[in-house]
Amino acid sequence: MGKKYIVRLGEEERKVLKGLVSKGRASAQKIRRAQTLLNIDAEGPNWTDRQAAEAFGMRRNTVAEIRQRFVEEGLERALDRRQPDEPPRRRTLDGAGEARLIAMACGEPPEGRARWTLRLLAGQLVELAVVDGISHETVRRTLKKTN
Repeated sequence: MGKKYIVRLGEEERKVLKGLVSKGRASAQKIRRAQTLLNIDAEGPNWTDRQAAEAFGMRRNTVAEIRQRFVEEGLERALDRRQPDEPPRRRTLDGAGEARLIAMACGEPPEGRARWTLRLLAGQLVELAVVDGISHETVRRTLKKTN
């Protein structure tokens, strides 16, 4: 079965990759990806994914992903680490929630209290349905970054 993504490097791309490999001033991962691209080039050595994986100590899937990213997104994206589409965890408080928290913290404390505590603020946010649940530590971090 033929390859779905065929790497064909232009003269300028080949020159950039060779310069990157020869200087050795980039991260080892980036240099290894550059070497991989140079060797899987259809108009160059034309190595298979298996040959490149064995030569550079990576999995065949990794070589296939480098090949695919080069064809779909270009040279820079093929050399760089893949960025996740979204962060691993969603933020508990969005901008409006943070503004509500700060307004509460700067306002009058509840009756019978001299000041707001982190746990009181967290409980109040849940009570007012700003968030479903929040820890006092998240409240602390949010207030700390706002000074």
